[in-house]
Amino acid sequence: MFTWLAKRSQTKRKARDLYGAVVAQARNPAFYIGFGVADTPVGRYELIALHLILALDRLGQSDVVDEVLRRETLETFVTDLDDAMREFGVGDPTVPKRVKHAAGGVYARDQAYRAALADPGNAALEHVLAENVYQAQKDMPVQRLAAYVRSAVTHLKAQSADTLRSGVITFPNLEQQS
Repeated sequence: MFTWLAKRSQTKRKARDLYGAVVAQARNPAFYIGFGVADTPVGRYELIALHLILALDRLGQSDVVDEVLRRETLETFVTDLDDAMREFGVGDPTVPKRVKHAAGGVYARDQAYRAALADPGNAALEHVLAENVYQAQKDMPVQRLAAYVRSAVTHLKAQSADTLRSGVITFPNLEQQS
């Protein structure tokens, strides 16, 4: 029994570490300065959702496949959403409904991003990024963000399964993105 509890505790720690890396990348000021993402709760949510989707997708690939860690990482995200909404002053009775809506948004985005990434061109990815991250604003550097997302997918694929299962994930250096 103690072994099970210890293993569960380790998985939760790894999930928090993975989610922490997702949030750290999404909060990188370069997204808000050089990529033109709105530094608002919606803009930050969209970048966290994007990076979370990329990380969860990598954790689900055949060489890694750690469903427990994927689930715990997603649960860490949901807990963070709950905490953030309470900090924003959302009333207690409406928090669960809003968290459910925001978490559902990640599932919808996951499907859209997967489909767009499966397309070898960038038109579908640029469209999904424009709709979600840029909220359909005009004249945003969506091509630059699409190139970053493609490089992030490649960067994540290069990370070993053991490293990812240990709770360590990295994303591309934004300063090296053209």
